[in-house]
Amino acid sequence: MTATERPRQQPAASGADVLRSLVFYPLFYGTSAVLVALNVLSLLLPARVLRAMVRLWCTWHRWCCRHVLGIRVVVEGQIPDGAVLCAMRHESFFEAIDLPVLLRDPVVFAKQELFAIPVWGLLGRRYGLVMVDRHAGARALRGMIAAVHANAAAGGRVRPLAIFPEGTRVRHDQAPPLQAGFAGIYKMAALPVVPIAVDSGPLYQRWWKCAGVIRYRIGAPIPPGLPRDEIEAKVRAAINALH
Repeated sequence: MTATERPRQQPAASGADVLRSLVFYPLFYGTSAVLVALNVLSLLLPARVLRAMVRLWCTWHRWCCRHVLGIRVVVEGQIPDGAVLCAMRHESFFEAIDLPVLLRDPVVFAKQELFAIPVWGLLGRRYGLVMVDRHAGARALRGMIAAVHANAAAGGRVRPLAIFPEGTRVRHDQAPPLQAGFAGIYKMAALPVVPIAVDSGPLYQRWWKCAGVIRYRIGAPIPPGLPRDEIEAKVRAAINALH
């Protein structure tokens, strides 16, 4: 293990970690404010322009993590594309920002609270985020799936779908059950599920970010049509592979 590859328990922030974080926050978020302003202008242009701007922002975040925070990203397994539903563990904001770098223009299921954020909600809809109502009935779920398929087919290519089946961020040392809505989305989407584990929490889900390695582990595709108990058990086990 190298000096930057830390154990998976929560590491203590060093003085260098604190200094790197103090540089990271104004550099990344200051540039983000400029990019959001430019994204508003992109609303007047084809949606592919906004998607390109989002990829630029996410690539900038990955660059800042690598060259400022000292966080290196390792991907184990084959990155999925096309008509699949990617189910990813959610430990920090890292993977939420990193999704358009890891995947190719994913259509992302996002909690409805995010759409209330001024400007951000508008840009999210334009990009292809799909609002998840955790208390939605079957009729609303069908409408959600229709929106997913419309976004996934936009732009002349099939975009992968992505969801955080736990519903919110969880601590690295926890493995909660999946949200009930995941099974309904899986059933109605009728797509193979690719589970993705990530271990970003110990390094990134804190005020002082720590240098080290964040790993993605991409599991084997799980076919559609499985019973609810079986799909939930398979996905839960796979996304916690780095737990």
